[in-house]
Amino acid sequence: MKLPIFTGSAVAIVTPFSKGGVDLTALERLLDFQLQNGTDAVVVCGTTGESSTMSYRERMRTIEFCVEYVAGRVPVIAGSGSNSTENAVILSRDAQRSGADALLVVTPYYNKATQAGLIRHYTTLADAVSCPVILYNVPSRTGVNISPETCARLAEHRNILGIKEASGDLGAVQRIRRLCPPDFYIWSGNDDETVPICALGGKGVISVAANVVPAQMHRLVELCLQNDFAAAGELQIALKPLCDALFCEVNPIPVKTALNLMGWEAGPLRLPLCQPSEEHLQLIQTTLAEYGLIPES
Repeated sequence: MKLPIFTGSAVAIVTPFSKGGVDLTALERLLDFQLQNGTDAVVVCGTTGESSTMSYRERMRTIEFCVEYVAGRVPVIAGSGSNSTENAVILSRDAQRSGADALLVVTPYYNKATQAGLIRHYTTLADAVSCPVILYNVPSRTGVNISPETCARLAEHRNILGIKEASGDLGAVQRIRRLCPPDFYIWSGNDDETVPICALGGKGVISVAANVVPAQMHRLVELCLQNDFAAAGELQIALKPLCDALFCEVNPIPVKTALNLMGWEAGPLRLPLCQPSEEHLQLIQTTLAEYGLIPES
């Protein structure tokens, strides 16, 4: 039986940039913040980490640094997806060589593969590595949805561990749970769906909000895993305005802006992402102040 690589809250950590590239000193501080506040795993070079604008060398160095600095205290999961299966295999093999404990692999974007194509893509990739692979279903960004039936086919592979579900379709989550074996694990890919997905058998969340409130996201899943869904529901509702503010523009624009406002020196966004509008900047500032994360202006 396959075991989950983590249960709880995994941070989809931002990548701090400077003029010279990735700011590893700032990343070290962000990792300390996460580890000191109960984060259960670190996802590096994912969507929130702006991996699509990073060079191959930057991605591998960032993964290597994260693995070295975390030093086994929690699992490190590397984003290694691409819309080219060949490139995804290369990224995945090299991320594994860099010491990643598992891989998070988004569906191929733009190509719009069929379900048969998705099965072949993920099977080819999983055959090429020996570490666990987590599927990442986020059709709002990629234009492709992994069906529950496809999950059931892929769950048969020894290296395919589960799915980060960010489709927003709780009915699909139920079908995945019904069709797939118990050792095919589900993690929420949307912060504000953490409790309902855990209630349907999910093992936690791969979280954007954990960048700014790691302790609260860890506690949210902890309550779910203790079957205290009444308290978990209250906390989920309490965090909802913050989650909404962190998605007022496309991720990771708001969360990186929030971290900079909090003094974490997360650095600039890389084009084509840019600073939020003045209206959304004010919303982010106001919300952070309401949660006591920055002083009220």
